[in-house]
Amino acid sequence: MPVERSNPTRAVGGAATQRGRIGLALAGGGFLAAAWELGALCALSEAIEGFEPTRLDAYVGVSAGSFVAAGLANAVTPHRMVQLFVEGDRTGETLEPSRLLRPAVDEWWKALRALPRGLRRAMHGAWEAGARHPQTALWQGIDELLRVLPDGLVDGQPGERALARLFREAGRTNDFRRTRAPLRIVATDIDSGMPVAFGSKGYEHVPISRAAIASSAVPGLFPPVRIGSHRYVDGALNKTLHASLALDAGAGLVFCLNPLVPFDGSRAGARRVSRSGPAAVLAQTMRATIRSRMTVGLEKYRVTHPDADIVLFEPRRDDAEIFFANIFSVASRRRLCEHAYRTTRADLLERRAELAPVLQRHGLSLDEAVLRAGTPRLVREPSPARVRALETRASLALRRLSCTLHELERSLAIARTSAGSPPPAADAVAAA
Repeated sequence: MPVERSNPTRAVGGAATQRGRIGLALAGGGFLAAAWELGALCALSEAIEGFEPTRLDAYVGVSAGSFVAAGLANAVTPHRMVQLFVEGDRTGETLEPSRLLRPAVDEWWKALRALPRGLRRAMHGAWEAGARHPQTALWQGIDELLRVLPDGLVDGQPGERALARLFREAGRTNDFRRTRAPLRIVATDIDSGMPVAFGSKGYEHVPISRAAIASSAVPGLFPPVRIGSHRYVDGALNKTLHASLALDAGAGLVFCLNPLVPFDGSRAGARRVSRSGPAAVLAQTMRATIRSRMTVGLEKYRVTHPDADIVLFEPRRDDAEIFFANIFSVASRRRLCEHAYRTTRADLLERRAELAPVLQRHGLSLDEAVLRAGTPRLVREPSPARVRALETRASLALRRLSCTLHELERSLAIARTSAGSPPPAADAVAAA
């Protein structure tokens, strides 16, 4: 296991130089993005003298990055989070994804209860539209049915409870007002479309665990998270990084980690996105949007914060390992974390001439000896017994999901039967 370093100062010209104010901004992208960020952070903490991820001056997390940022602000080191999130620690503390999610049963039942009425409205709407505009009748009916779909497929409450338990440990907190350094977790108010930075003035009372779940609520996949009278979804809807929050907190140097970049398959022999199915095409579209938007934001910071430095780390555009990884695979999470660790170390060595003067301005330095000494393994391989346990847990989770879907299918059949009579009159629909 790699050794974590602790060194808040560094030598410049023979004298000890106090480290400047340093911030960290972490973008999102799901469980695999979090695994990538943890691997990259482990590499940075080992190779940069004075860079201690748990002793920075400002933290900003968006979506999956909010989980990592919240852990760091609570003095949970990236190496420890690798044990909790990637390796599946067995000591009681765990952030293993299979335990953080469950089907949003309440949302499905709410949709099922509304389905008979929705079917009646759809049939009546299609009936009326067909009389006037036959070509739009089908779409009128579909529009009515879409209104009864569940707000989300997956329930994030187990993840919220797991974070709350983790932050109840000694020396940690679930209160933004009690973290050692400012922590900002960004979500989007779904009714206004505006970003909200939990931890900032007026939003510091919200528990960190609740804010992280709200920031990670991908629309359509997770239901919006209610906080007070508002409902919140993924914080990446407005900006990719929200690094300006760290800059506004006084950071002179901000490390930005963005796991999602569009894949460049133009080189000979590379796997083609266009031939990899609709999910890959959708992912490429999303990544291109995220990356281009982030580029605009970073350029803007040069104008709004001319005295600050921003250092960006992200995968290479031709890195197929992260783009085509199976998001539901435990092995993919381990492999991607290890891959991020190794590629970030290589990236640091390759960019050393560019990075050295930037780091030096803020009291940091790159330890080339560490980078040239060879790359140790970050993620431990699971024992055969552990693999069997993980496979059993995954099998049980799939079985529970299958039972839920079977019950849903049965209920839909009952609902269709109850709605199988001729379309009701308009006044009857209104009364329903």
